[in-house]
Amino acid sequence: MEDSTEKTISTFSQFELKPALHKALDEVGYETPTPIQEQTIPLLLEKKDVLGQAQTGTGKTAAFALPLLSNLNLRQKDPQILVLAPTRELAIQVAEAFKKYASQMKSFHVLPIYGGQEYRGQIRGLQRGAHVIVGTPGRVMDHMRRGTLKLGNLTTLVLDEADEMLRMGFIDDVEWILEQTPDERQIALFSATMPQQIRRIATRYLKDPVQIIIKDKTTTAPTIRQRFWPVSGMHKLDALTRILEAESFEAILIFVRTKTATVELSAKLEARGYASTPLNGDIKQNQRERTIEMLKKGKLDILVATDVAARGLDVERISHVINYDIPHDTEGYVHRIGRTGRAGRQGDAILFVAPREKRMLHAIERATNQKIELMELPSTELINDQRIVKFKQRITDTLASGDLGQFYKMIEQYQQEHDVPALEIAASLAKLLQGDSPFMLQAKANRRKEVERWEDDDPKPRKSRGADRGKERGRERDKGRGKDEDRGRGKDQDRGRGKDQDRGRGKDQDRGPRKEQPLEEGMERFRLEVGHNHEVQPNNIVGAIANEAGLDSQHIGRINIYDDYSVIDLPEGMPKDVFSDLKKVWVAGKQLNISLLKNDRKSRSSSPRERDDSRGKDDRKSFSAPKAGRKKKMSRK
Repeated sequence: MEDSTEKTISTFSQFELKPALHKALDEVGYETPTPIQEQTIPLLLEKKDVLGQAQTGTGKTAAFALPLLSNLNLRQKDPQILVLAPTRELAIQVAEAFKKYASQMKSFHVLPIYGGQEYRGQIRGLQRGAHVIVGTPGRVMDHMRRGTLKLGNLTTLVLDEADEMLRMGFIDDVEWILEQTPDERQIALFSATMPQQIRRIATRYLKDPVQIIIKDKTTTAPTIRQRFWPVSGMHKLDALTRILEAESFEAILIFVRTKTATVELSAKLEARGYASTPLNGDIKQNQRERTIEMLKKGKLDILVATDVAARGLDVERISHVINYDIPHDTEGYVHRIGRTGRAGRQGDAILFVAPREKRMLHAIERATNQKIELMELPSTELINDQRIVKFKQRITDTLASGDLGQFYKMIEQYQQEHDVPALEIAASLAKLLQGDSPFMLQAKANRRKEVERWEDDDPKPRKSRGADRGKERGRERDKGRGKDEDRGRGKDQDRGRGKDQDRGRGKDQDRGPRKEQPLEEGMERFRLEVGHNHEVQPNNIVGAIANEAGLDSQHIGRINIYDDYSVIDLPEGMPKDVFSDLKKVWVAGKQLNISLLKNDRKSRSSSPRERDDSRGKDDRKSFSAPKAGRKKKMSRK
């Protein structure tokens, strides 16, 4: 094994990737590669085998996905890339990353396959063709034995988190899969640690691999208090506003992922009465310098920035760093929060974490060897009390200015002309000053539910998860199964439903109009202007809404797909700005144009159909869509 050579690469534009990938990277706001991306991407572009040692959260997915996509032949429909992952959660995450990076590549298809999901949907996906397969070892092996997954044209195999696969007992499956792949294929193996068995696999199957070792540089200053708040994109702005109102700060640096987001969030803060300025790579250097100088002198208190724009920023006044968007890697987190707590001063770092981002939160805690505490979001009562105090202080400050002569005369004249008490005139002026926005904050019942949902969904301890995965593996890889391998447990058992409940699928799937299922508590029903006629799939809708609203897919409710529109249940209380953004989102070549359905409104179509989303009950990242003719209420985890 040879060691990789050090190269200085400061931007993704320096990599010789396809133009479509550079365009996608610009859209998602990726500017500076992480160390493992910097070293791995050129090697994989040259089709060399790579042995990488790096922790979770260092940016491994982009490190292998980008170069492999760049080398992909889109005209070849058979699988060219196979990624093996230890858990279904990681498989889904990696598949989503491939789709995101390939957003500008026409006709690209990626298919995740894993246990707990029914075979039928996976087989249909394999028959349609996929350039990239991301799967757990047991299920991949099952499909290979069935003949539904053929790897004769495979060019690259990726083993992600190999040490986890070893710990979970998948290593025999991995070796079996390796033996079935073509001799002339590229292999990239990534592992946080390098136990003897992993090294043995690398020695046996990798050809002259280049070894990459990424050492953690993740120490945080003891003067920085680190907290996180579980919040989806739908409620981020509300949570941020509460923090700005309740926290005592000198200057705040707010991190977002993209250049566009800096401008949009800054504008939203301005609309809420906060003096805020965006800072990103598109802003000219002289303007950036003026902005930073204003921050230093106290003429500006809030900056909304990307990582690149804030690199090297050293302003002692910054008392708070808020990670509005979670960083892509652990080193990015350390760099961000290092902008506060300078020169021995106390600093505060607050991290917003959506349910689907828990994995990164845990990766940050492991890398920094520090527990990030759950913060107590300011209550409605506290916010309202502070608003009253600030309002009274504004009155006091204005009175102290002494420049009231002209206004005093005007109010005196008005009082004499209209015979109105001075107190009523003062109250009306206060209302005039406030405008249409309510002065007092209204309590929201779903705030505590958000925390409870987070706590309920907290991942199982590693030991327990491993045991569960072992059971799954036992179900998935019964080597004694033949053609009737599903007969013992029943095909429907694999999907968590009875035989009768699966009737009416296929040709008889279309049913006549029927009543919509009742709404669950805490949900609202929306109409989307996209349906079967536009070839939309449930996962298309889930992906679009999850990404745009920052909402974990398990909190997206029932989806009914009809010919020319769809109906979806979402958590109530969607902010206006998120609702407006969702209207503009495109899915399957059509804008969602989402609209709220009133409780008494019936959704009708000439041929309402609901498509099986091919997800099992064990998939905590999934949603449930009711099957046609099913009276029983579906349960969601």
